[in-house]
Amino acid sequence: MDTIASLFEFITTPVSWVIVQFHSLYGAIFGPDTGWAWGLSIVSLVVLIRICLIPLFVKQIKSTRAMQVLQPEMKKIQERYKNDKQRQSEEMMKLYKDAGTNPLSSCLPILAQSPFFFALYHVLNGIATGDTIGVINERLLESAQKAHIFGAPLAAKFTDGASKVDALGSSITDVRVVTAIMIVLMSASQFFTQRQLMTKNVDTTVKTPFMQQQKMLMYVFPVMFAVFGINFPVGVLVYWLTTNVWTMGQQMYVIRNNPTPGSKAQSAYLDRLYKHVSGTGKVRRRSERAIVKAIVAKGRDRNEFERKFINGLTKAGLAAQADGTVVKSDTAAAAETEDGTPTTGAPKRQQPKRQSKSQRQAGATKTAGDAESSASSSSSSSSSAASATSKPTSLSKSDQPQDAKPAAAKKAAQKPGSGTRSKAQSGQRKGPQRPKSPSKK
Repeated sequence: MDTIASLFEFITTPVSWVIVQFHSLYGAIFGPDTGWAWGLSIVSLVVLIRICLIPLFVKQIKSTRAMQVLQPEMKKIQERYKNDKQRQSEEMMKLYKDAGTNPLSSCLPILAQSPFFFALYHVLNGIATGDTIGVINERLLESAQKAHIFGAPLAAKFTDGASKVDALGSSITDVRVVTAIMIVLMSASQFFTQRQLMTKNVDTTVKTPFMQQQKMLMYVFPVMFAVFGINFPVGVLVYWLTTNVWTMGQQMYVIRNNPTPGSKAQSAYLDRLYKHVSGTGKVRRRSERAIVKAIVAKGRDRNEFERKFINGLTKAGLAAQADGTVVKSDTAAAAETEDGTPTTGAPKRQQPKRQSKSQRQAGATKTAGDAESSASSSSSSSSSAASATSKPTSLSKSDQPQDAKPAAAKKAAQKPGSGTRSKAQSGQRKGPQRPKSPSKK
């Protein structure tokens, strides 16, 4: 480990300088020889490093999502060129280049943090052995050796013997209890961070080998931290526990506010966004407008959560626009009340009231009576029309007596089966009809 740490000696001086500056600040509050002053100096170093690594963290998220999207295409290339490894590698590199991503991008935060980790380990190891490193002089070295965190010296390890621990002014029981608790917390935070990434922020509609690899790392990393943690000084355990907690909180924020499309986190995010938008009628933040804009741009390629969100807005009388804003749709405009108050959606269709059996029978009797009276009036009108039609026809016959003509016409109208029966009796359309013109011989 000393050989590896010596490779990062170029950064040991900057790291020790940052720790000394924070120590001078916290030493004025808690005392220069206390564990709080030195412990908070290490925590502040972690916070400063992680703030500087935020751009790399954002790049890691984008790279991870891009790799998830490319997994189906990568699988096709592997199956197509499974017998030609060189061509397979060339096609993979071409795919990465076209997508603008790289598999190593997901490891950038860890790789960038490694020099600081080994430099801090080198500084704390020098404190344990009594060596001055970087800007830490004899006075600061003596102060750091007196510092204890919950009874454990800053430079003590879980594997240290009783004589070495006694030389640092502590007991082996205190050292092992404190280091064991910190190792368990460090492994648990790493496991929880990886688990929430796998269960909440992974597209459940795509099953790829990448998901299996992530699931395996979820169990491998905590075991690795537990194994290597017994050889870390207490100060390094403070550093690593702090960076794990920072990563967990940072990832929870990203998952909550910028989830992976198709994941459970996106479903929860869109549910929260729908409740807010349907209540206020607008999108409040720029990040939310960007997500709504991306959903609208997908069109038919939306996943089930995105379709549910758009359909919910439509039912609420709202419409998502291409620029990410939300406006009132035509459905809501048509659903306004008489006093001009807008409703939240289309008006509901009113169901007819259920009638009792006596009311239905009374209604049926009334309907039948109305139909019978309508039919009788129609028959009377048809008879009158037929009489008016037959009268001019009979007048055209000069050889028929005048007195017999009305009687013959009346008898023919009353005789069943006669050719002059009314149109209502012959099954034709009821109601008054236009009289036909008299036929000419």
